Amino acid sequence: MIMTSDSGEAAPKPMRPAEIVEDEPPPSGCTLPSPAPAIPIGSPKKWDDWRWQMANRIRSPQQLLRFFPELRNGSDLTPLVSKYPMAITPYYASLIHEANPGDPIFQMAVPQMQELIDPPFLSPDPLEECHDMPVPGMVHRYPDRALVIATTMCSTYCRHCTRKRVAGTRETSISKRRLEQIAEYLQQHPQIHDVIISGGDPLTLRTDQLEMILSRIRQVPSVQIIRIGTRVPVVLPQRITENLCRMIQKYHPIWINTHFNHPRELTPESTQACQMLANAGVPLGNQSVLLKGINDRPQIIEELCRGLVRNRVRPYYLYQCDLVRGVEHFRTRLSRGIEIMEYLRGRLSGLAIPLFVVDAPHGGGKIPVLPTYLVTQSPTHTVLRNYEGMLIAYPEPHEETMGPVEEPKPESSPGVWEMLDGQNSVIRPEQSVRLTRRRQCCPAGNLSEGVE
Repeated sequence: MIMTSDSGEAAPKPMRPAEIVEDEPPPSGCTLPSPAPAIPIGSPKKWDDWRWQMANRIRSPQQLLRFFPELRNGSDLTPLVSKYPMAITPYYASLIHEANPGDPIFQMAVPQMQELIDPPFLSPDPLEECHDMPVPGMVHRYPDRALVIATTMCSTYCRHCTRKRVAGTRETSISKRRLEQIAEYLQQHPQIHDVIISGGDPLTLRTDQLEMILSRIRQVPSVQIIRIGTRVPVVLPQRITENLCRMIQKYHPIWINTHFNHPRELTPESTQACQMLANAGVPLGNQSVLLKGINDRPQIIEELCRGLVRNRVRPYYLYQCDLVRGVEHFRTRLSRGIEIMEYLRGRLSGLAIPLFVVDAPHGGGKIPVLPTYLVTQSPTHTVLRNYEGMLIAYPEPHEETMGPVEEPKPESSPGVWEMLDGQNSVIRPEQSVRLTRRRQCCPAGNLSEGVE
């Protein structure tokens, strides 16, 4: 495991040298990472080595003050960092223009005392992942999907993290024994076709460690798709190497969802990392989080989405910030997300518009939240609204032309669709497969039990 080490340099820290900045201008909407803080870089070769970036992460308030001396008169962050660990790669720190909350990169990377303000409706695990964990380290919430916690380590700990309770508290990775238990569960549940490798950040693992996980899961015949959730292309693009891409290609179909939140993160380095993955045949999606004061203006999300699709990254989800302790200062009203989606429709192609979702508390899963485009309905017509406010009457089919339709019986617990189809008149959530499985085999536990 690569651990943090201090550079030990006594002399003033040099700026990142100009010769390793791309000569070509960044794509439209992107900003080069300057001015940069005084980051110790050694040499351009070291700067471009992802292991050097990991070893030189900013981990303590003392290191933070060396890089950003203007914070010296602020609050002592030691109690905060002891509760919610800090790590910032030198690369990501170099994207900070101003060391104050007006800078979006600063807000997402540097601890703030507001993280200690917790209204009573927040919780450490609002999604109740630990209750949907039949095997420690694996979350099984949806019938056909499972999520594997491969590590608790990230290169940079986002201050809005939904797993803030565990990420970085112990930097550990999954053991072979635990991985074998997860593989056995997958083999016993062939309805699981899609496995997401998450964490922490799986791409902080060594290539051979990650390959061990991908290889073992790919051996399960019923697993069709493997996805990797990572913020590495954003905060540690040096990790995306030819060697890593070659390894991933061996286990296709592999999909990767990354996590750009702001156009400033679309640098020449991060876009090159995405292009390398796309060239290796990896479909890329992006999952943004709606963050107050960072990206909660429609124009920012529009610029971000345009930059993503230009680099072959499909905007996938725009998340409402979860009800996690330590992130209340980032939360916006749900109505703000709906306003943003209203703005995007008609200004961007459907390919560039993410789905705004709430990952519901109590393990309710992702719920789409959209502007209302269906105005009213009658037996003969449905009135729809377009993005301009135009109202259109859509004629429904004549009943005499509609023959009987044989619908397959549901294979899982009934949902709203079965009510619309007349198959059920009531839904009793306590009878769902997921909650039954939860009662039988998923006692509440600590997420960190999944890695050793």
